[in-house]
Amino acid sequence: MLSQNADEKMKSDAASIKVTPLTRTFGVVVHDIDLSEIRSDVEFPQLRALFEEHSALLFPGQNLSDAQHLHLAEMFGPIEDRMADSRKPGEKAGVSPVSNETGDGGVTDEMDMHTLHLKANQLWHIDSTFMPTPALCNILTAKVVTDAGGETELASTRAAWAIMPETLKQRIRGKVLGHNYTRSREMISKELAQQSMFNKWPPQRWPAVWANPVNGAEALYIASHVYKVEGLEQAEGEALIEELVAFCTQPQFTYSHAWKVGDVLLWDQRAVMHRGMPWPYDQPRTLTSVCCSLADADGLDAARAATLG
Repeated sequence: MLSQNADEKMKSDAASIKVTPLTRTFGVVVHDIDLSEIRSDVEFPQLRALFEEHSALLFPGQNLSDAQHLHLAEMFGPIEDRMADSRKPGEKAGVSPVSNETGDGGVTDEMDMHTLHLKANQLWHIDSTFMPTPALCNILTAKVVTDAGGETELASTRAAWAIMPETLKQRIRGKVLGHNYTRSREMISKELAQQSMFNKWPPQRWPAVWANPVNGAEALYIASHVYKVEGLEQAEGEALIEELVAFCTQPQFTYSHAWKVGDVLLWDQRAVMHRGMPWPYDQPRTLTSVCCSLADADGLDAARAATLG
């Protein structure tokens, strides 16, 4: 954890940026900042302090190019690359389209495997809990939006944990959860879950509760990728995860973002679940995403150590 002086300085720096609440319990809207001109030694430390304090940041009306999107993400941490095993030597990861567009002016069919994959993202989840190094944050921006639907929803597991009844907390505190990619995909389609993309990584084990290393705030680390709660029978574990997700996704802990082209939304994967919402699948919809990987300073080493106890 940072020293008290360093933590106070981060909060003081962040206070110089104009923000308004995103919800009553978490998140802020950041005003009067052009993300294409962010400097790592000037504005970014202030944004990082807001990120640690509020868990979710919304920047309306931006216009990030792919290169600017990646530049912003690199300030948060290493760019996650789920396709590293298929890249040519020296080839780097770019932005990831979250899209039903086919590139020839069409869209994928509603029952196409790719569309089913997008539908699986409509389950409450945290990105990359199924990977050896999970994500710190996701930075999303809108390129093509639909007439209706297609919102991205957030749920603060930090805000929920803070007021969760102690009896429920005690049922999950200290538990280790098993995560894999196939778990969430098989909820949508058994055929989808069998695709190689969803079977690249062995199951991962992560503690159910993480503490933010900057401010000590605890949050639940649960997702649709959870396939077991260690120490509990399968049915009991599934019921507990379902109960926890239901608690964390009550209206007072959630935010639904209706996209406008250019909006940028980013959130702390250690403290926030998210999901996409359906839209008319005959309409094109494209967001671009960059996930940044966790580093030891973000709590990764502590999380790994917690699974050894």
